[in-house]
Amino acid sequence: MIDYDTLVNRNVKRIKPSGIRKFFDIANEMDDVISLSVGEPDFHTPWHIREEGITSLEKGRTSYTPNRGFLKLRAEISNYIERHYNVKYDPESEILVTVGGSEAIDLCVRSLINPGDEVLIPEPSFVCYVPITEMAGGVPVVIETKPENSFRLTPEDLEAKITSKTKLLILPYPNNPTGAVMRRSDLEAIAKVVERHNLLVLSDEIYASLTYGSEPHTAFSAIPGMQERTILVNGFSKSHSMTGWRLGYAMGPKEIIALMTKLHQFAIMSAPTMSQYAAIEAMKNGDDDIEYMRGQYDMRRRLIVDGLNNIGLKCFEPEGAFYVFPSVKSTGLTSMEFCERLIHSQRVAVVPGDAFGASGEGFVRISYCYSTKHIIEALERMEAFLKGL
Repeated sequence: MIDYDTLVNRNVKRIKPSGIRKFFDIANEMDDVISLSVGEPDFHTPWHIREEGITSLEKGRTSYTPNRGFLKLRAEISNYIERHYNVKYDPESEILVTVGGSEAIDLCVRSLINPGDEVLIPEPSFVCYVPITEMAGGVPVVIETKPENSFRLTPEDLEAKITSKTKLLILPYPNNPTGAVMRRSDLEAIAKVVERHNLLVLSDEIYASLTYGSEPHTAFSAIPGMQERTILVNGFSKSHSMTGWRLGYAMGPKEIIALMTKLHQFAIMSAPTMSQYAAIEAMKNGDDDIEYMRGQYDMRRRLIVDGLNNIGLKCFEPEGAFYVFPSVKSTGLTSMEFCERLIHSQRVAVVPGDAFGASGEGFVRISYCYSTKHIIEALERMEAFLKGL
């Protein structure tokens, strides 16, 4: 019998499975479960976008595309980013179309990090940054963000973690799981530290179109002096409800995009052709779709924040993405205990906060990209759960 433990990659074996998918999988195996565990928009991809994908199939447009993606798509991405965030990228050399934003993050880290380089990662944050850094031979350095700072990264906390080995800062805002945002003044303060220490920045802005405060989203590369230091990652999954189309993009200095493209062409070849045709339509004519969905999410955001506070779970008010991150410390349960007992007793699936880093302990992530009916029913079940403790 083969002992596979002696043959497999030790680094991959050490990586923990995603804590998000655990509760999603449990929910799928149970009846009458309300799952608020996954960031999966409940809107269909808008019809005019789907129609372009269908048309591409009907016309037999199923061949490979250029490695970087269709130039027409890259041009529309450039127009979209300039239109919304006032920063310009050359579609010929500074944009790469990827298989979702996650591939763009992976390509960026692998293109920049040498063994031993330190990567600064604010937490709580999305689950992929640490394992991707480790697989590239880098050293993840966690920066704990705090509720008293609205889960924003402060220049003081950033400065305290920088060493002579620091190369890259990952800036995950608007943030998953907290819903925190960085305002322009916050980014300007971070930019001063970045420039002083000659750092590069991976700015994961996949939720850029979903902000709800008084101030619109600012792209980090729009801060003076930061475009030459920043690889900006975005995509279509959240903004246009295109999760299954698996399409994202990276923008940055042509020298770095060229390296990322080299890895992309060997590992992936090109992003899905049908998805690229649909994405051209999304970039050209999808702004109204975004505004409609953002308005719906904002309504649900206010509903769930008020509801959680009313049943006794203190909840920071998120200003971006489509998640809330309430504290469960008042229950005396750990994040994992809270989630396990909630799903088994009341059939409501949420995600333990420590799935997003150790600093998430004492919190749970709840997604509100579901119908108001589901949210109201989930809140009623959660209230019954709390009363039974």
